[in-house]
Amino acid sequence: MLAAAIDQATKAWALDALWPPYSEGITLLPVLDLRLGFNTGVTFGMFAESAAGAAWLLVLIKLGVVAFLGHWLWRSTLRLESAALGLIIGGAMGNIADRLRLGAVVDFIDAHYAGWHWPTFNMADVAIVCGVTTLILVSLRPAPILAKPTGSNEP
Repeated sequence: MLAAAIDQATKAWALDALWPPYSEGITLLPVLDLRLGFNTGVTFGMFAESAAGAAWLLVLIKLGVVAFLGHWLWRSTLRLESAALGLIIGGAMGNIADRLRLGAVVDFIDAHYAGWHWPTFNMADVAIVCGVTTLILVSLRPAPILAKPTGSNEP
């Protein structure tokens, strides 16, 4: 839940410091700005026009995914896998909170290069991407070799 708390704190700051939305914002680096926006769509604003009226459906789907991930987390015995699942769940909960409260997700991190802009994102998105990447890396690790029990007659 630390990911959700960080996400909500940074979004509260963005709503206060970067108003009005879709303005030039604050330049941090030649390739990175802080600029307030609202995502009414799904991931990266896809289907924003059709998803605007389906906010509740998106929330229900995301809650179902969070429940599945929570069950996985409950059963996980690997520390790194648990941390990854926690990041994904926390990020999802941060974005769900926005949808419930505002009807859209608050985005404010704008990465760009040579006129090309990555879709604006937030700290929940960062947590989700880091969690998914970690899960993939954990799944690629070879399974540990179990030692034979002592006194075994097997070769």
